[in-house]
Amino acid sequence: MSEEAVPDGPEPVPDGPERDPESGPERGPDLPGVGPWPGPPPDDPRYDPELLAQGDRRNVVDQYRYWSNEAIVADLDRRRHPFHVAIENWQHDFNIGSVVRTANAFLAAEVHIVGRRRWNRRGAMVTDRYQHVRHHADLAALAAWAHAEGVPVIGIDNLPGSVPLETYPLPRACVLLFGQEGPGLSEAAREHVDAVLSIAQFGSTRSINAGAAAAIAMHAWIRRHVVPGGGDG
Repeated sequence: MSEEAVPDGPEPVPDGPERDPESGPERGPDLPGVGPWPGPPPDDPRYDPELLAQGDRRNVVDQYRYWSNEAIVADLDRRRHPFHVAIENWQHDFNIGSVVRTANAFLAAEVHIVGRRRWNRRGAMVTDRYQHVRHHADLAALAAWAHAEGVPVIGIDNLPGSVPLETYPLPRACVLLFGQEGPGLSEAAREHVDAVLSIAQFGSTRSINAGAAAAIAMHAWIRRHVVPGGGDG
């Protein structure tokens, strides 16, 4: 899903057209999911009458089978984590869909797309229906939003002088900012971050892609603030 009102204009627009991975002619009895609800339908407003009648083939955990999209979002909103994820989008970065999907998996408060409004949703696997996504025209707009919310912006990139992610005390409320695939954090991004963290690497490649880096950083936050004994926080 996306925010109905965003400070920098209309919501980010997924690229298209493309087949919905959760629907279409490929959907059949051999695909994951559940069939029609057996027996009388439950008297619960969270359940979607169409899904109860036709079955639920969506990519959702069993807890949310047959629930309407709106009911799922409402339940997620009750327990979202206070970290945000932001990614620069100057060249239609294909990693954004993957970042949105991972943000949904780790229950991020919001994903912030900085730069171009359109983004490739293929990697999101429809999780953008359940994840708040906000657009900012540039890094100054993201920084202004973060300042107003009182949350620091933490850049993730292997730059000279960066601090190891593995030892950094990630704040509970923060924005994890990732650069464009290839160039990494832009100069403008570096000017607006409170810190830059690096991810330890041991092989020959100079970097890992933004989608993988985002997953590692989000999981580092989860270990510190959610997993018992996973960190000092």
